[in-house]
Amino acid sequence: MGNTSSSSSLPVIPPSYEPKLQNRHVIKHKRSNAAFSALTLGCASASDYPESLPSSQDSTVADREEKLSFDPPPLYAYSTHDLLEDVDASSAYKSFLKTYPGYTSTWILDALRRSDFGRLDRAGETYVDYMGGSLYPESLIRVHTDFLHQNILGNTHSINNASKLSSDCAEEARQAVLSFFRAPAGYTVVFTANASAALKLVGEAFPFAEGSSYVLGADSHNSVHGIRQYAKQRGAQVHYIESTPTGGVDASDAKTILAAHRPPTNSAASSLFALTGQSNVSNSKNPLSLIRYASSLGYNTLLDAAALAPTSVVSLAETPVDAMAVSFYKMFGFPTGVGALVVRESFLAKLERPWFAGGTVDVVQAPGNVFTLASEMHERFEDGTINYLNLPAVTQGLRFLSAYLPFLPLRLSNLTHYLTSALSELKHEHTGTPVVRVLSRIPGRKLKSVGDQSDAGSTISFIFLTPTGEQMPLSFIEHAASRQNVSLRTGCMCNPGGAAALLGLRSDMDRLYPGVTMKEFEQHVGYELGVVRVSLGLASNFQDVYRVVKFASSMGEERCRRIMWRTWSDEKIGTAL
Repeated sequence: MGNTSSSSSLPVIPPSYEPKLQNRHVIKHKRSNAAFSALTLGCASASDYPESLPSSQDSTVADREEKLSFDPPPLYAYSTHDLLEDVDASSAYKSFLKTYPGYTSTWILDALRRSDFGRLDRAGETYVDYMGGSLYPESLIRVHTDFLHQNILGNTHSINNASKLSSDCAEEARQAVLSFFRAPAGYTVVFTANASAALKLVGEAFPFAEGSSYVLGADSHNSVHGIRQYAKQRGAQVHYIESTPTGGVDASDAKTILAAHRPPTNSAASSLFALTGQSNVSNSKNPLSLIRYASSLGYNTLLDAAALAPTSVVSLAETPVDAMAVSFYKMFGFPTGVGALVVRESFLAKLERPWFAGGTVDVVQAPGNVFTLASEMHERFEDGTINYLNLPAVTQGLRFLSAYLPFLPLRLSNLTHYLTSALSELKHEHTGTPVVRVLSRIPGRKLKSVGDQSDAGSTISFIFLTPTGEQMPLSFIEHAASRQNVSLRTGCMCNPGGAAALLGLRSDMDRLYPGVTMKEFEQHVGYELGVVRVSLGLASNFQDVYRVVKFASSMGEERCRRIMWRTWSDEKIGTAL
């Protein structure tokens, strides 16, 4: 077709490639196995590297200045396919490094890409849905599998040897979570199925009552919106903080609404403020200082950190929230089915669970009404048997992520800036009109140093436009992307408020009625609802974003687009028949 992604057949670098990387003299260096092992975390042998490395000792002053400004990192930093599949890609990469020289400081993540995520290059897949789920590092799977091979684990609700080992592993995982999030004394960890289950625990047990308020942002995940059902059932009022046009909350607006509905000082009713740390659709990071402000007004506070924790440092010592929800598969890919509520024990003591289950109680009168809850506070909220076989992987995963987390904000900020800029510049070949309209928030500043924290995430939400300016169907985009081995996501991402803000559908939201279906809503607005979302993460590199740009540019080429449209239409008809 002429528009097939080159990701499906990437060339292997020939032995003669290395000297061509730079048009300079090189000198021989003795190999240092120990040094290379340290730099690559033991993931490659010295035989994987060339005997000659570029040196600046024979270069001119101008050469050395150029090298400092934008030359690629040393060869051991590269994945094989990171040396890029064509001349255009290589040129684009060099131009990228001129604009974002700090990117070379994150070369350790290129070594990680080679050692733990090589399956991406082997499969020719461009994975850009880290907000949906991070990819698991292969070494984590090996370490966890080896542990299971060598040990015997049993149900934690016993005292035999297998059960004791499981209990020890669960406690080690609990401490690892507290350490990772820098939790001071007084916090504990309740293991759940995922972040949604952690949020539900709070919603169903929070002592909402007449006079209570539940305050939340419109740009929140459905699991945060869902808590309003518990609030309304118990007579509490629900108050929304409207989203800005690019998502997230305006801090002054949030403070105004929090102050207007602050808990009465003479009332026993408790109020709850839920803050989304980072939107999964608009890319907005909300100011965590709002948690301290809400606490000062008498609110209990809840932080949805599912989208924030994978690429940002979260310190509960600096942001002492009452409860925080996370999912570990979003942070390091494995295991799925395990999340956590990181929570103050004093806050847990306020919660009123509507039932009890195995593991949450010490004594139960049957028949009768008497029961005594478990002595350990976290046990009262862990229904049944916890996922004890996978908890050791949580400990190892957090240790793994800790080593690389400092490098992620710089790397992902650079890639996000490049990608949003490149997408915004794409034009249709005949009309010169934009191919893409970026809707999500763009980071306000370019990070330059390892350890810096970004003011936005690494998620880009956008729509594709036809040459005449109409929105292309999301189902067509996802079909075309899949044909080019690009794994992205389309839709509203379980965040209706954030998506509505980006698409300018706030007034349409007001017209919804009970029982309305998505199909009816789409018929009303005239197109498939949602956005195209590209989200970057732990294994992302320049090659990934370059391929996304190549795919997007194909939407601006008339012939390519028509071919893909015809294929998509034929498949739709076949499915319908």
